[in-house]
Amino acid sequence: MYDVIIKSGQLIDGTGATRRRADVGIVGDRITAIGDLTAHDAATVIDATGRVVAPGFIDVHTHVDAQVFWDTTVSPSPLHGVTTVIGGNCGFSISPLSDDPADGLYLMNMLSRVEGMPLQSLQEGVPWNWVSTAEYLDALEGTLSINAGFKVGHSALRRVVMGADATRREATADEVAKMCDLLRAGIQAGALGFSSSWSSTHNDTEQNMVPSRYGSRDELIALCAVLADFPGTSLEFIPCIGPFDDAVAELMADMAVAGNAPLNWNVLAVTPGNLEQCFQKLAASDVAAARGAKVVGLTAPMSLDFRMSFASGFLLDAVPGWEEAMLLPAADKLALLGDPQQRAELGEIASGPHTMRHFTNWAKMTIFHTVAPQNAGYVGRNIGAIAAELGKSPWNALCDIAIADDLQTSFGHPTIDEPDANWVARLQVWRDHRAVIGASDAGAHLDMFFSADFATKMIHEAVARRHLLPLEEAVHLLTAVQADLYGLKDRGRLLEGAYADVLVFDEEHISSNEMQMRSDLPAGAARLYAEANGIDHVLCNGVEIVRDGEFTSARPGTILRAGTHTG
Repeated sequence: MYDVIIKSGQLIDGTGATRRRADVGIVGDRITAIGDLTAHDAATVIDATGRVVAPGFIDVHTHVDAQVFWDTTVSPSPLHGVTTVIGGNCGFSISPLSDDPADGLYLMNMLSRVEGMPLQSLQEGVPWNWVSTAEYLDALEGTLSINAGFKVGHSALRRVVMGADATRREATADEVAKMCDLLRAGIQAGALGFSSSWSSTHNDTEQNMVPSRYGSRDELIALCAVLADFPGTSLEFIPCIGPFDDAVAELMADMAVAGNAPLNWNVLAVTPGNLEQCFQKLAASDVAAARGAKVVGLTAPMSLDFRMSFASGFLLDAVPGWEEAMLLPAADKLALLGDPQQRAELGEIASGPHTMRHFTNWAKMTIFHTVAPQNAGYVGRNIGAIAAELGKSPWNALCDIAIADDLQTSFGHPTIDEPDANWVARLQVWRDHRAVIGASDAGAHLDMFFSADFATKMIHEAVARRHLLPLEEAVHLLTAVQADLYGLKDRGRLLEGAYADVLVFDEEHISSNEMQMRSDLPAGAARLYAEANGIDHVLCNGVEIVRDGEFTSARPGTILRAGTHTG
């Protein structure tokens, strides 16, 4: 007698093997039989006739660390077939904390600035009542719809050990040793590894770089070395924005060697125009491989539609020469953009040749959201067209609109139906063993972009629409590859004895709906959100969590812990 039988489906098991007709029998949280089970009974039978049965997708780069407290479904990721998420990325975990409330407040403000989480939602929706990583993980045990694992972040470690000095100076040897002790305790409690960032887009609300950016190379290596004592742990790192030089490749190789752990770096956005640069960055993996280590790049499988604003300044602070201006307090930023000379100087810098030029091509951008009544007519319109109508340059038109909106104007590149060439270019990277599909940032940048639908969008666009790769390969690239990177035991493949993280979907109709704003965060804050089409059933650990596009009340997710659930 089985608890669940999924019958008559086309089984795509995640290994890359050709699909086959098979029934899947589940007892408890495990798959116990695959084959012809027509003679067997089950408490629940799911008819998968005409449907694909596949492993749940694994999202290795999220920032759901706070969301999991106010949204135990971890929505909308499971609606898009995700059954496992990894948090604590970019150095931005929310554990450990200290006894000083100022440290928790700092992390809240930092997340609000860097990861686009509304501050009031963080204040009202998260208890902030733990100190250790062990207490944080224990608080989540048995509460979630899907599996979740978390790394310990460098910025949290620095803040707890160094207080306000975390954003002022390098650490002393004694302080580095204390950070290592905290990291070790976190991993012993089950944290999946360590993360850090040197990204120029990562700045806090106090006009400083985030704490991890003050860490020296030696500090990074010392923290990575802690992982060497814990098999089944991983590293995540953002080294820089733009091309890698030899020093970046050497640093990531040294980090992976020191930790005896795989390192994934973020993020690789692929277009036909930058394909050569993408492979140049992936060559960092070869440096590590020559030393017996593993370094891979995370790549988003589709383009992201960014919505920027001068209020947050996020992404815009990565424009060379703009970082100081984007870190100014709102009043000073308003004054700067209102001063003709300073505005002209910023505009000239933005129009020059640099790696962020896509984000400063004002004439091709669209206004998404305005505040001032006189700006209401600009919503949905192209900035270049608005500028021509006003007799101004696109830069001056945008600045005037933003000033009237108190800098709250949202603008960026609108969603487009991408040419086939974009998907063909990405496929070359997906198939490169030095790259892994991920980088969704689910749980972060809630009003800036939405990519929790990365898996449904990839399958719809690259497989169903364009037939660029077989579905079996796409599923493998979204499941087993991620499970292997993190050493997740018995996940990412539908095999006898594996955990029953299972999807049942219509391969012709699987897709993402159009994203919309949804005001369902604590304190009434809004976020970008999209549901999915074509996914009939999602099971996590043998229990149905999504049925016909709706969440069930079940919360069978496991908090994944290093050593216990990894190897």
